[in-house]
Amino acid sequence: MSQLTTTFSNTLPKSETPAAREIRFQNLIGKHMTDLFHYAYWLVHDKTVAEDLVQETMLRAWKAMDRLKKPEAAKGWLITILRRENTRRFERFQPQFSAIPAEALEEKRQDYDTSTEAFVLRNAIAELPEEYREPLLLQVIHGYSQKEIAAELGISVAGAGTRLFRARKKLRTLVEPVQD
Repeated sequence: MSQLTTTFSNTLPKSETPAAREIRFQNLIGKHMTDLFHYAYWLVHDKTVAEDLVQETMLRAWKAMDRLKKPEAAKGWLITILRRENTRRFERFQPQFSAIPAEALEEKRQDYDTSTEAFVLRNAIAELPEEYREPLLLQVIHGYSQKEIAAELGISVAGAGTRLFRARKKLRTLVEPVQD
């Protein structure tokens, strides 16, 4: 057991007052609040949800504060709690199913585009070399991110970006009318 842990454990009276407990809590985690919020915001990309996650994290940390053995590990402990709170958020999520029958959805589906522009575009895409056509279709048709395309094709993220750039460039030259 480290010197700090021993000192911290020995300074806690068995019957701690609520005010003393609050001061101990503030000393333990107060300096990590900004980092927690930044991490939560990075996870969810929504300020309100991030604030809620931090608040839930603080509540769980308050309840479990006496189980923290090493005060110097408080930041990692809090981040773990926050990550688990984020996971719980999805466990509680209950998707609402639509009352629209499947047949009605099929009726709303758009038909195949038979315009001249669509025909030219399909032919131009077919003319692309496969190494450029595949990442472009993964992004445009399937909605994959550059990172997902890289994983799917077994290439680097930068390589996927390069292929997407070159695919668009070649496609543009195939579709644009020739200038005299």
